[in-house]
Amino acid sequence: MLKYAARRLLEAVPTTLGILLLTFVLFNVVSGGSPALTILGKGANAKSIEAFNKRYGYDKPLLVGKWEAKDGKEAWQGVFDSQFFNFMKSVATGDLGYSAKMNEPVADVLKRGVGPSLSLTVPVLVSGTVVALMLAMIAASRRGRAADKAILFVSAVLMSVNYVVWVLLGQFAFAFKAGWFPIWGYGGVEYMILPVAIGVVSSLGVDVRFFRTAILDEVFKPYVLTAKSKGLSGFAVMTRHVLRNALIPIVTFISLSIPHLFTGSLLLESFFGIPGLGSVSINAIQSADLATVRAVVVLGALVYQAVNLATDLLYALLDPRIRL
Repeated sequence: MLKYAARRLLEAVPTTLGILLLTFVLFNVVSGGSPALTILGKGANAKSIEAFNKRYGYDKPLLVGKWEAKDGKEAWQGVFDSQFFNFMKSVATGDLGYSAKMNEPVADVLKRGVGPSLSLTVPVLVSGTVVALMLAMIAASRRGRAADKAILFVSAVLMSVNYVVWVLLGQFAFAFKAGWFPIWGYGGVEYMILPVAIGVVSSLGVDVRFFRTAILDEVFKPYVLTAKSKGLSGFAVMTRHVLRNALIPIVTFISLSIPHLFTGSLLLESFFGIPGLGSVSINAIQSADLATVRAVVVLGALVYQAVNLATDLLYALLDPRIRL
């Protein structure tokens, strides 16, 4: 197990470096580098643009710094003074740059958004997973019967309705007409109940069908028949044997959703006025705040990489037969 974990950790190093390199190329090369004209306006003069680039480091070479001479001798001191090396150094030290639009460090902007995003997305993921697993186990244990058909029918309906429709319907019926929940803002628990419920309902159809399929792949295997022949109840067989062996695909499916816990839900936060990372991302894109957009992309990519690593290590715990 330790050897497996060590090899997997080493494999993550070049992948992480590749993520950072690709992010740098996208934001500093493909996008055109300095956002001076977007931030300052097309009427900005050359002196203002030069001062902007110097302040935020856009005047430095992209990948490799200039070979400088000192006291008549060549020196290495300027080679690593480039946008790329400064970007790598800042990410390693937790410095995500400076927001020219918000006039404050990007890290402070993101810190304000992490709390609201997690207070929305964590309940959605946990509640949705628990409810979907329960329904999937009921459907799988009664395969082909009325309960299974009813759950599959409801799941198909939930999958067929667009996500935005659920948001608008929930706001209109339960917030505007009934007045049960606030329609906009972020405060106490009452502000989160409706968006969390909509998030759970909108994802339930896909989750239930996937979990049901994963469980059915295990239901008819010999070890299940052996467990039943020993006199174990259907509930015990399903929870102690079937569910445990079906966890590999289920964990994989859930792990794909975890990075979104930190980057926020763009639609839910926008429609309900929740000041999370989703709203931060949209505002940064609209205002061409390149440093903030880049930080959100880097954060999402690194979280995704960390989740993949944790998932692979969890595979080895769930099934000792798994090795690289």
